[in-house]
Amino acid sequence: MLGSFLITLREGVEAALIIGILLSYLSKTKQSRYNSYVYYGVLAAMLISGFAAYLFTFFLGGFTGRFAKFFEGSVIFLAVVVLTYMVVWMHHQARTVSMALKKKADAAIASKNLWALSTLSFVAVFREGVETVLFLYALFIQQASDNGAGSSTYLSSILGGFGGIITAIILAYIFFKGFGHVNLKTFFRITGIIIIIIAAGLLAYGVHEFEEAGILPPIIKNIWDINHILDEKGTAGSFLKALFGYNGNPSLLEVTAYVLYYPLVFWMLKKEHHDLAQ
Repeated sequence: MLGSFLITLREGVEAALIIGILLSYLSKTKQSRYNSYVYYGVLAAMLISGFAAYLFTFFLGGFTGRFAKFFEGSVIFLAVVVLTYMVVWMHHQARTVSMALKKKADAAIASKNLWALSTLSFVAVFREGVETVLFLYALFIQQASDNGAGSSTYLSSILGGFGGIITAIILAYIFFKGFGHVNLKTFFRITGIIIIIIAAGLLAYGVHEFEEAGILPPIIKNIWDINHILDEKGTAGSFLKALFGYNGNPSLLEVTAYVLYYPLVFWMLKKEHHDLAQ
């Protein structure tokens, strides 16, 4: 639940901020009569994202055996790549997003191409929606491996996801209405660190899935086993696995992937910062 909450919270805040920037800018420039075009884009994105989620689970969730492990591992690896890109991109581009959106809104109004406003809001919400579907499915794969793909696992993920979305809307509302001080830079920095930790755990589990599919060699199957001390399928172990990627008996390749992921991400963050400074 915690993992799905954090993912939808982060994604929801990003989408809500973009929509809020557009609506606020239209209000400040006395163009609020065009708000409906922004709403059209949001509604279309929500409907299509929901349909995409249905197609994703319907067509891709029925694999079994070795191919299921390959598919699940591939989904997890894709989620890790997108999560990492999202954190790196937002870390360096958040300062320029507002100005870029305002310029695009000005261009749409000046050219009378008002449906471009719908496109802006659609792309923002649809992108976050598709990413959320991907991330939640990857988390569900990881959770189902421990607890079974029962209704309680689905319910936990759904509740966490909806909780994150509702919290994101509340935070965005507070920010734009000025009822309190929300330091978005700090928010994105903290959630970015947490998401990097979640992504590292997903990466290790993706390696585990590929090992079970016979695609990657474990090198050493279990370099330690402390499940008798802290069972990864127990309450505490499941919580640590969802947040930190805890594994009581990992292979050497899983541990290597987990450990090497952190310096790789921080190198990407540092490199991007260096490139922008030049």
